Amino acid sequence: MAIYRFRISFEDYDDITREIDIKSNQTFEDLHRAIHRSTGYNAEKPSSFYVSTDNWIKGDEIAIHPNQRKIDNGIILMEKSKLSAFIEDPHQKFYYIYNFERPYDFHVELIKIILDTDPKIEYPYLVKSVGEAPKIIDKNNIAQIATGTAAAESDFDFLNEMDFVPEDTEELEAMGGRGINTQEEEHDDEEDEQEDEFGDGEDDYSNDDYGNDKDDY
Repeated sequence: MAIYRFRISFEDYDDITREIDIKSNQTFEDLHRAIHRSTGYNAEKPSSFYVSTDNWIKGDEIAIHPNQRKIDNGIILMEKSKLSAFIEDPHQKFYYIYNFERPYDFHVELIKIILDTDPKIEYPYLVKSVGEAPKIIDKNNIAQIATGTAAAESDFDFLNEMDFVPEDTEELEAMGGRGINTQEEEHDDEEDEQEDEFGDGEDDYSNDDYGNDKDDY
């Protein structure tokens, strides 16, 4: 029985590669799952191999977890498709799309055919791994990030940030909502009392001037 060695690379990250040995009578599902044991991705996502030309033009589709439309159209299923039935060239290529919801595209190329199996190896077998697969942010991650951001923005409490305490409520009402810095207002009240005791203060604190001072608060 022959062993196929495939090189798998990300279309957008060609410096990240995997090489996998797999038996010729194993299926595309076996190869699909072997790829994602090597990337750490969830292998239960709808994905497809496509028989490809040398220029990566997609042909017949071979799918796992297809939607109903593809099933109705008689899609070829990975679990029922042996690799050997689709190898027409010693450098056969397959275009592979992982997870149609948030897709990654791969190039899968047959680079070697080994005539004998190694009894010490369990196939599929990861021969070589170069580079770390990029992280996938799914919809749940995005929702969590958005929720966390919204929560952080809503944490600002105006009164708490301004050192407001419940005991200030009566003072706020007495001030008629003019401000919350009670220390300055108390200081002004003391000066007014002194003016009432020692003089009328009309020259320095006319109604117009006092109105202008209020604008500063």
